[in-house]
This record gives sequence, C-alpha cells and structure tokens, in this order.
Amino acid sequence: MSTSLTGKTALVTGGGIGIGRAIALEYARAGARIALTYRSHEPDPHTVDVITEASGRQPVLLSLDATSATEVPRAVETVRDALGQVDILVNNVGGLVRRAGIAELDLDLWRTVLAVNLDSMFLFTHHALPLMPDGGRIVNVASLAGRTGGHSGALAYATAKAAVFGFTRSLAKELAARRITVNALAPGFIEATPFHDTFTTAESKEDTIGTVPLGRAGTPADVAGPALWLASAHADYVTGTVVDINGGQHFA
Repeated sequence: MSTSLTGKTALVTGGGIGIGRAIALEYARAGARIALTYRSHEPDPHTVDVITEASGRQPVLLSLDATSATEVPRAVETVRDALGQVDILVNNVGGLVRRAGIAELDLDLWRTVLAVNLDSMFLFTHHALPLMPDGGRIVNVASLAGRTGGHSGALAYATAKAAVFGFTRSLAKELAARRITVNALAPGFIEATPFHDTFTTAESKEDTIGTVPLGRAGTPADVAGPALWLASAHADYVTGTVVDINGGQHFA
C-alpha cells in the first residue's frame, strides 16, 4: 500500500510557513496538486518552485482572511475552478494571537482567538465538503495545549485547540457514511514556526526542550509525516483520532 497522493487535490490552509508549508511540500512530493491559503505569510518563491516541480503543477495561492464568511467561500470557488475538487483538506490556520491570563483577557481577544482557530476550521470544512468526493480526508491541526492547557497566558488558545478535538470526533461520525475520515494532529513544541518565534523566549524554549524525553524540539517535518499518513490509503480505517506529536513530552 502506497503513500502516493497522485491524482489527489489538497487544500492546506495557512500553508505559507511552518507546519502548513511542510505539509504542503510533503503532499506535493507524494504527487498531490496543491492549493494553499495565507494571510500574513506569503509562500516564498522557493516553496512555490518545489511544489511545482514535485507535483507537476503550480500551486493555487489564495490570500484571504480565514475567519471571513465571504472570503472563504470565494477562495473555495477558486480552488474548484482551478482544480475541480478537494480530496484532502488540512485545517492548519490557527494561533495564539496574544498571551493573556483571565484577568487581562477581554471579550474581544477571546473571540478573536476562537475565530482564528475555530471559525476558520468550520468555514473551510463547511464550504470545501461539497467539493470532496467520498473517501476524502480532513486533517485538523490542534495542539498539545488542548490537552495540557498550554503555558501561561494561553487560556483562549488552549480552549480553542481542545475544541478542535470535539469538532474532529463529531465530524468523523457524521461523515463516516461517506468514508471521509476526519483526524487531528496535536503537535507539541515545534520549532521554526511563527508561534514560537513570536511568543516563546529563548529561555522558555530551552526549558521546554528539557522536558521532552526524545531530547529535542520537533520540526514542521515531524508533523508533515503523520499528516501524509492520515491522507494516504494507509489510514482508510482511522477516523476521529488525535495523533500526538510531542516527543513524549505529554506523558513525561
């Protein structure tokens, strides 16, 4: 059984950098045609060239606000016109936005964090599903913070990522009759991502890596491998599952 995605179309949200970029590259190398969205991190020319060479087709690049109820359906229509269907949807858009404990966390920030992490996932899933054939794949990117509550100031983010688990399991049941699998990835400490570049100090990074039994930080490629497996024929009987990618940190 092969991990080839030849003939498949993958839509990766937040695919310009970090984990989303790594997943898009991995899918392209497996033969998938790629569409990816971005807002603040436009894919660099090298990424576009690698995807084009690997998949045999230039990626469809979509700049948009992933929380917009008008921009998301227009983007999905563009994917439909360019590629015809969406066999694989990766809901990768998300972020902490800003660290704030309960005393500093106002309603606007709360709603913004939930929108970035949950509204984006709902909107892309809702609008892409009509383009997804039976046997399709949905991969949602959650976080270890959804299990542990995250570090200080991550209340809204951890809440949103925990909700990704519930969304994944409920949708997996709903779409099972169509043989569409729905799974989530829960990365732990993954370096070379906007999240940690923005919100994690060098001291905190060192302390966190010290708690990882495998003795190193993760990389976006460490997440892309499981994402490829979930999108492949190897995972036909896997749905409603959360794949933890944290080097053993969660149970250490």
